[in-house]
Amino acid sequence: MIVFLVLGFTPWLLLLTLALALYLTVIELRELDLHFTHWAFWLLLVFLTHFVGYLILRGYSVYRHRALAGP
Repeated sequence: MIVFLVLGFTPWLLLLTLALALYLTVIELRELDLHFTHWAFWLLLVFLTHFVGYLILRGYSVYRHRALAGP
């Protein structure tokens, strides 16, 4: 989002990758079965930070799956 503000316009390729990141985030969040406030947090994080936020979500997802699986 910061890039959009600095440039003054939004290139279509950045909008496409943002839409892809948000789509992948929704798919990942459906698997995690979180409360809607956590959904809002993750969606806003990905919206504001783009793929960096999505990579953080993937890391959290892997950590949560391993923690729930146990030793």
